[in-house]
Amino acid sequence: MQRKWLLAAVLSTAVLSGFSQAKLIEKVQRSPKSINIPYEKYVLPNGLTVIVHEDHSDPIVHVDVTYHVGSAREEIGKSGFAHFFEHMMFQGSDHIADDEHFKIVSESGGTLNGTTNRDRTNYFETLPANQLETAIWLEADRMGFLLDAVTQTKFENQRETVKNERGQNYDNRPYGLASEYLSKTLYPYGHPYSWLTIGYIEDLNRVNVGDLKNFFLRWYGPNNATLTVGGDVTTAQVLKLAEKYFGPIPKGPSVEKMTLPAPVLPQDRYVHYEDNVKFPMIQMVYPAVPSGSKDEAALDCLADIIGGGKYGILYKNLVKPQKSLNAASYNSASELAGEFTLTATASPGVSLSSIETILRESIKEVETRGISDEEVSRFKSAYEAATITSLTSVAGKVSQLALNQTFYGNPNRITEDLKEYTSLTKEDVMRVYNTYIKGKHAVILSVVQKGKHEQIAADDNYRTTDAGYVAGKDEYSGLKYNKAKDSFDRGSRPVAGAAPVVKIPAIWTETFPNGMKVAGTMTNEVPTVSISLTIEGGHRLEAADPSKAGIASLMAGMLNESTEKYTGEQMSTELEKLGSRIRIYADNDNLNISIESLTKNLDKTLALAQEKIFHPKFAEDEFNRLKNQQLKGIENQSTQAVTIANNVYAKLLYGTDNIMAVPASGTDATVKSITLEDVKAFYKKSLTPASAILVIVGDISQKDALAKLAPLKVWNGAPVMMSKDRPYPAITKTTIYVVDKENAPQSEIRIGYPSLTYDGLGDYYRAYLVNYPLGGAFSSRINLNLREDKGWTYGARSGFSGGKYSGTFTASAGVKGNATDSSLVEFLKEINGYRSSGITDAELAFTRNSIGQQDARNYETPGQKAGFIRRIVEYGLPTDYTTRQNDILAKISKSDLDQIAKQQLKDNMVIVIVGDKKSILPGLQKLGYPVVELAKDGTVIN
Repeated sequence: MQRKWLLAAVLSTAVLSGFSQAKLIEKVQRSPKSINIPYEKYVLPNGLTVIVHEDHSDPIVHVDVTYHVGSAREEIGKSGFAHFFEHMMFQGSDHIADDEHFKIVSESGGTLNGTTNRDRTNYFETLPANQLETAIWLEADRMGFLLDAVTQTKFENQRETVKNERGQNYDNRPYGLASEYLSKTLYPYGHPYSWLTIGYIEDLNRVNVGDLKNFFLRWYGPNNATLTVGGDVTTAQVLKLAEKYFGPIPKGPSVEKMTLPAPVLPQDRYVHYEDNVKFPMIQMVYPAVPSGSKDEAALDCLADIIGGGKYGILYKNLVKPQKSLNAASYNSASELAGEFTLTATASPGVSLSSIETILRESIKEVETRGISDEEVSRFKSAYEAATITSLTSVAGKVSQLALNQTFYGNPNRITEDLKEYTSLTKEDVMRVYNTYIKGKHAVILSVVQKGKHEQIAADDNYRTTDAGYVAGKDEYSGLKYNKAKDSFDRGSRPVAGAAPVVKIPAIWTETFPNGMKVAGTMTNEVPTVSISLTIEGGHRLEAADPSKAGIASLMAGMLNESTEKYTGEQMSTELEKLGSRIRIYADNDNLNISIESLTKNLDKTLALAQEKIFHPKFAEDEFNRLKNQQLKGIENQSTQAVTIANNVYAKLLYGTDNIMAVPASGTDATVKSITLEDVKAFYKKSLTPASAILVIVGDISQKDALAKLAPLKVWNGAPVMMSKDRPYPAITKTTIYVVDKENAPQSEIRIGYPSLTYDGLGDYYRAYLVNYPLGGAFSSRINLNLREDKGWTYGARSGFSGGKYSGTFTASAGVKGNATDSSLVEFLKEINGYRSSGITDAELAFTRNSIGQQDARNYETPGQKAGFIRRIVEYGLPTDYTTRQNDILAKISKSDLDQIAKQQLKDNMVIVIVGDKKSILPGLQKLGYPVVELAKDGTVIN
């Protein structure tokens, strides 16, 4: 197989024979001289750009339509339109019924979504390759036939959904409003970056459906869009369908490229806000360059040197001496402007003003000590590796092509970027430091605890005003809705061809003499290797001594620190120079070690991995720092509604004498009790090959893989002894447990009970099928009810989740605070109704079609292949278990599923609600269930 990542550009302006309406602009072909993505680019007469990337390695297709419009095209007082319209584009069009877009794609075995940022909006689907026409039909219909289907009811519903999204991701999240304060302070009033893409609630309340329709008419024409298709397709096939479905859509108003001067700060601007946080945070933002600037790469490198990792200046000056719980710097570039940011969260007892001083000293250190060739080389290696890794999926490649066409008119820009980044010099980095950072002014934001104004770095000295603001030209007068005139029946849903034949990865397995199980598969699409090493144990192993809960996470953190040969900073530097990643972390059931490397650097990466795993230094000062960070992380979780809900829910399900009732990070008391000697002992106990599974996937043969892994054969140790779960508390009646989060605009809901452990071919898989139309798909009963019909949530779901030792059934959502009791009523109505009446024939057909066609996109990336192989080894599944699952799916009857629903959907459930007690409690008390008030740690409030 030729490597998909090697090619070169060949330009042409010829017209493709047989497709006279589509003008060929350029063609990029493979060549061993550069890292690129092959494609052909065309333009239709209506201005639509069409890009096709052929990749026949997997039977899938990824379709992306990117519109060159984001929140930057909005007006003062009408913020949030671009994002609002992203939601509206899923609400049906002339030939697609309400809520059908998600259902059609899901039923076709695909997945879909849309995203909006400052400068563009995109919609995309990944489907089996035989569903290409369906995807193009759907995208064309909402481009050309949307507005008559936009009703006031849909408008109001999605407006509420957007408000819920804002509440969940901004208003109800600690530090969630930081970006909003920074934006309105950095950019002058009226600048399109002075508000967030999500918009302001008052603006969303102010606008009407007519305003929204005008926004669509102005910006959503084919001449302001790019259709990018990649995967197991042919260029001729895509062009034929693009011309059929998109070709008749009339051109929209012309769109001019927007340019604006960079913001000018005559002095440092200090602002602050109070939030429900445990630890104050400071952010310092300098105006920088827009994307595509010749200085962007050097600023990215500068940010990496200052605060990109353990090798960074901020780590040395703030994190390592425990003055800050975390610190980082990064350069972000958008189409109209860029921002160079430094951020840090203060440790207890450390003032933000002193943190600011250290940030400024750290910046100046760049000048006093200079930039080294090694630092720049390290950054360049990491960038090259990240670029190659981004090409492991069709979706990743299509996204690159679409983005680069939208902003630069050059899908092939990945070549230019790589050349620009890999040719950086230390002189370039010092130049941008002198140009954009040295002696320049910044916005300094303090986020402090409520009622703790004294924590701010400095008094506010800036307030946004509209002085000097001049409104832009009217973009919306005289717009008309011109529908396409077709010569075919657009209302007929395309008929898919035969389902593609899915090739399950060819797996090899071996067991080392020490008991370690090894498995892998070779894929040479990109020159990378991924290794997943899992050792059974993790949080569950703490059951032997629950008083030390959190020790698995702490031990994993220590393995990411210094070794006998390298300090933590040196190890981080060595890995970055190779473009490699080694991540070690503990979860409920395992210690996990993830290794990513370019093939050419695998030997060196494996040597570093063995050093980290088998020769940790366990330094006292590093232990103290990590322990302190873990304790502060636990403290910080007490402000996060999602985490509170999950922790209290687990405690109620599993019981107080079960290790699974304790968070994997531990509690304040258990972590404080852990000593360094405890960690060393836990390390010796848990790090054993007899309980390990290693999966290796990538550009390496079985023979070479086993040769490189041979040193692991000398690793010895007995299997870990896992304690059995104690009996769970009986749930004799449905009870509501309320945890107060004062003034929270949203409530977090968890409903469920202990349930099935995982199996691939038995009751667990069948229960998964049962739940799919109830709460497992976007178009499930629960989500359509609470999100699409009621507008009470950004998303609601249910599902069975099981591992080796335990499992649960859980229904969950974050909902509007004033709809908490109503949301709970609807949740229970759907669950109880489904249990009593069962699945419908239509839902069964949907489930069969949707799940039965998903295999085409399940084994594409190295990560997907590794997960598939690991599951086979861990649970002793046959290698063709997915084929057997599909056989179960095809044969299972409605009565079978109805019976399973009655068995697995229980009458009695635990209900946890975290929200503003004073506003939600009265409504909950009227529902007829016992209501118990709990503290945030799950203890009963008398």
